[in-house]
Amino acid sequence: MSNVIWTSFQQTLYMVFWSTLFSVILGFIPAIILTLTAPDGLRPNKIVYETLSLIVNVFRSFPFIILLVIIIPFTRMLIGKAIGTRAAVVPLTVSAIPYIARIFETSLRETDPGVIEAARSFGASDWQILFRVYIKESIPRMLNGVILLIISLVGYSAMAGTVGGGGIGDLAIRYGYQQYKTDILFVCSLILIIFVQLVQMLGNYLYKKLS
Repeated sequence: MSNVIWTSFQQTLYMVFWSTLFSVILGFIPAIILTLTAPDGLRPNKIVYETLSLIVNVFRSFPFIILLVIIIPFTRMLIGKAIGTRAAVVPLTVSAIPYIARIFETSLRETDPGVIEAARSFGASDWQILFRVYIKESIPRMLNGVILLIISLVGYSAMAGTVGGGGIGDLAIRYGYQQYKTDILFVCSLILIIFVQLVQMLGNYLYKKLS
């Protein structure tokens, strides 16, 4: 089973890597808009903020397994098929975008108001404050959010097995749980635990360096 386990682990890495990358890029956009248009933002706009916030909350409320089924037509349109490891990246990304958008928004809005006011007093424009104050000050906090996202996606990737996504979690369910092979279940669980611990350790190290 070593080859099967290795292949499944590669599938997990593939799904987690690409869904993390896409969701961070796409989730950063609504996070910026929410930060700018918030009541205490640089350009407050209640209508835009409340509307976008509602959309983010709605998508965050969907259980992943339901979202997985609902967006099958969208997945097929993008990838050309709805089954497989590549196809599983689409629902993983869609579910992660509102999650990371909210984390990024919270990280950005935790920026010290005193630093923002100091930048204003020096004549900095809104865009300069956004990039040189908000984003620069929030990088360590946003990194923590990305680490949490990766760990969550590892768990979601197991459910991606329902659309043939594969992965180490799916292997543990199909072989370890359903076929009562406790040794495979133990090995797969151990691999996931070690992987999550390594990701968290790397995140803690980078956070200390950036802070």
